[in-house]
Amino acid sequence: MPSITYIEHDGTTRTVEGELGSTVMETAIKNNVPGIEAECGGACACATCHVYVDDGWRATVGDPSPMEEDMLDFGYDVKPNSRLSCQIKVTAELDGLVVRVPERQA
Repeated sequence: MPSITYIEHDGTTRTVEGELGSTVMETAIKNNVPGIEAECGGACACATCHVYVDDGWRATVGDPSPMEEDMLDFGYDVKPNSRLSCQIKVTAELDGLVVRVPERQA
């Protein structure tokens, strides 16, 4: 199973195993990663699972869809590497993915 590293705003690092086909958000929730609220449950209807994708992973993860970009408008401190973790599917290619959790969610 692919490993995903979540770096909390205070620098705390958590590396967990992700299940193929799940999302980065679902993996965070399943592993009690602080800072990922996921109020809409992964429906791309809020911005409470916002993360920053490590620059080395941006090409592999890909760009947000237009719908995700619209939701990111509601995010806190959105940056060019911002994504909604509910929209990132866990695949074998993402083994080692690193994401940072913002100071707070929208």
